[in-house]
Amino acid sequence: MDQTHMIVLPGGGYAEHASHEGEPVARWLTDIGAPATVFRYPLHVRHPAPLQALREEIRRCRAAGAQRIGLTGFSAGGHLAGLAALAPGAAPEETVQFAVLGYAITSMETETYRPARLILLGEDASPQLRRSTSLDALVTPQAPPFFLWHTAEDPYVPPEHTYRLAAALAANQIPHTTHVFAHGPHSLGLAHGAGDTSKWTMLAATWIHEQLRADHLEDAIGRSPAQLRGSIHRRGAGGDRTP
Repeated sequence: MDQTHMIVLPGGGYAEHASHEGEPVARWLTDIGAPATVFRYPLHVRHPAPLQALREEIRRCRAAGAQRIGLTGFSAGGHLAGLAALAPGAAPEETVQFAVLGYAITSMETETYRPARLILLGEDASPQLRRSTSLDALVTPQAPPFFLWHTAEDPYVPPEHTYRLAAALAANQIPHTTHVFAHGPHSLGLAHGAGDTSKWTMLAATWIHEQLRADHLEDAIGRSPAQLRGSIHRRGAGGDRTP
């Protein structure tokens, strides 16, 4: 297995796996030089079962030779990717080095996309449980870099979800890029034929290559990717900015 491996997590509200957000995305990632596989996490189960299953898959990839793990997730799959990248309790072999989230559910404290929350947390989830599974509440200064994209017209997962996570990343000075496109529904996947929104793959490819370059530099000079990215630049919702 290549040194850096990406795991693709399709969306589907924790009730199904959207096929167009699985293998087509893994093929695209592999084609741009980021070898990837699809992981179909458990459905219709309560937290933390999906997170535990994903962490087990990350360990399996590392045992197969991957030194670094990147995640790409959509909608509910994006929520799970964010949990794996941010939630406490990960063993060293379960850590995530970067994540790409598309129209992700990031907050379990809002009332939007309630069906996914009910599957994952149940009808009577406490405020503490909803908070502890909200990505914006889990960001710390040790979080990995994120690429976030969404559409302003998304009727199921409003862009507020991406804005909340981006604000938390910015507050903790985490390198990140955020793109909210004007047009497009939910569940676009690769967004072929979706006008300007289809550009997300080009933008993400450039960003992913940046993460891979930082990883190669770590091998060459013995500095961590976080140190290298911090010394080069940080990307925020407003574009490039120097530290």
